[in-house]
Amino acid sequence: MECASCDAGIDHCHGTLVVHPDGGFAECTDPACEDGDRVRHGLIVDCRGVGGGCGCTAAPRKTLLRQAS
Repeated sequence: MECASCDAGIDHCHGTLVVHPDGGFAECTDPACEDGDRVRHGLIVDCRGVGGGCGCTAAPRKTLLRQAS
């Protein structure tokens, strides 16, 4: 089986882009990938869906405090 994007010369990545909720940080599962742009990735997942979880989701969430009026 051949990749249609490779055959067409389209800039893309075969890895999965894992997106983290804090600030939109993303990393690719392909160690050769140098560009975490969403457009280049056909597979994009939220880090909370990764098997075994992600360390960034274990961090306490920031709580917004409002001054009583």
